Amino acid sequence: MTLPSRSPKLGPTMGDLAFQLGYAAAYRMLRTYWRLRNPTTHGALVTIWCRGEVLLVRQSYLPYYSAPGGYLKGGEDARAAARRELMEELSLEIDPKKLSLALELTHQWEGKHDHVAIFSMELAERPNITLDYREVVEAFWFRPEQVQALDVFPPLKRAIAQHA
Repeated sequence: MTLPSRSPKLGPTMGDLAFQLGYAAAYRMLRTYWRLRNPTTHGALVTIWCRGEVLLVRQSYLPYYSAPGGYLKGGEDARAAARRELMEELSLEIDPKKLSLALELTHQWEGKHDHVAIFSMELAERPNITLDYREVVEAFWFRPEQVQALDVFPPLKRAIAQHA
């Protein structure tokens, strides 16, 4: 595992740590709501590939790895959400035309019907990314065979295996 390029910010500030606590509390409340209401949610993730490795992130409020991404906002399509989330989570500006749909499915997850679109993007060079240390606290490049041994969001693990 190697770290991607990062900004000069070397770690979380006290303000970032406060946001992490807020995210964790909000996520616990959402999980309770999802178990009670069993809603359908819509999200988008992006697998960024470079030289056979995929970039995975870990959010401050989740115990498993995922890809950059998140939930769609009102009126937003999955491709636009993927692009927005890359900018919010990694300060990475991309051309949405470079995103190809790798997997789309709806499954039961954490008490909800989770509809997720997973996009894939190939890059020749590793991008410079900046972690926010609020929502995203880690980012690593992995070979596909390493991903299979990790705790990873299940549809994402499937998309990575299909890509490999």
